[in-house]
Amino acid sequence: MAERVIPLVDERSRVLRPAVPATASPATGELFDTRARPLRDLRISVTDRCNFRCGYCMPKEVFDKHHRYLPHSDLLSFEEITRLARLFMAHGVHKIRLTGGEPLLRKDLEKLVAQLAELRTTEGRLPDLTLTTNGSLLARKARALKDAGLQRVTVSLDSLDDAIFRRMNDVDFPVAEVLAGIEAAQAVGLKHIKVNMVVKRGTNDHEIPRMARHFRGSGVTLRFIEFMDVGATNGWRMDQVLPSAEVVARLQSELPLVPLSPNAVGETAQRWGWAGADGRHDPALGEIGVISSVTRAFCGDCNRARLSMEGRLYLCLFATQGWDLRSLLRGDASDAQISAAIAAIWQGRSDRYSELRASLPPDQGEQRGRRIEMSYIGG
Repeated sequence: MAERVIPLVDERSRVLRPAVPATASPATGELFDTRARPLRDLRISVTDRCNFRCGYCMPKEVFDKHHRYLPHSDLLSFEEITRLARLFMAHGVHKIRLTGGEPLLRKDLEKLVAQLAELRTTEGRLPDLTLTTNGSLLARKARALKDAGLQRVTVSLDSLDDAIFRRMNDVDFPVAEVLAGIEAAQAVGLKHIKVNMVVKRGTNDHEIPRMARHFRGSGVTLRFIEFMDVGATNGWRMDQVLPSAEVVARLQSELPLVPLSPNAVGETAQRWGWAGADGRHDPALGEIGVISSVTRAFCGDCNRARLSMEGRLYLCLFATQGWDLRSLLRGDASDAQISAAIAAIWQGRSDRYSELRASLPPDQGEQRGRRIEMSYIGG
């Protein structure tokens, strides 16, 4: 087995200062980058802390008791987050996802949800307001989040086997409490609940059929995610990637599936519906999704921007640096100036790391600078 090297350089310092254009047109709700991709989805990290130590995200050997988290004063306040979200929505954002770290560790998160639920898209509609969580605190938080205006939730769950799950989260957390969180979310009326399973060959891939059977017909959509080379600390190796095509093939051998059309442009998951006795999709049985971030790049219609907990804007999950919007928020910049800076950043976007991955030389990561960690900007 190849030796695993854990870099100890803190890359959070890699930051660009956004330029405020001298003149700028008002936001129109239609903003495009250099590849004609619109801005539609904003993912907001609210904390860099997490109570799990999953090896593919926050490995314990790096994020140990000596790891320095950001002080609370560095984090964007709920009011600052809401201000930025409103400006992004004026440029065409329809969907806001709260993430982390583990977002439910941020105190009074439901207050932020309530503020964001007051915003409207350029068409006058409610934003699609959702949250990604490891589920550990969901049972106690689900009612408050739903009452505040949260519409959907996605729960990370990599195994139903308690021993495997405890080993993967590396803090001995029981799977039963995550399942209780999912049940609580359903009970309070959160809709379109999804469960994300990161699949690592040789670690939890044998759990695929069991996970599928558990959630089939439950009203929960299970999604299988290829183990990604995000950041620089998760020890990623290509031989640990189980291609989504193989996931589907394994399931098809036991439970029939039929392909489904995407729900929206820019959707990351390929949809597959469980087939009924007649061979057609049975909505009562639900569906699964596969996210092929390694073997099937979807850069071409990526419409997502990511905002870190300290107000840095990243244009790709595999970014090496971000733009410091907090300096504008806490300076004397007006809404119009911040909006213009956001527009200029997005209009200059050309990111397509996943499309280029196969052609990159082995030392490309060192040439470009280390990619930002998933725990810092969310998945």
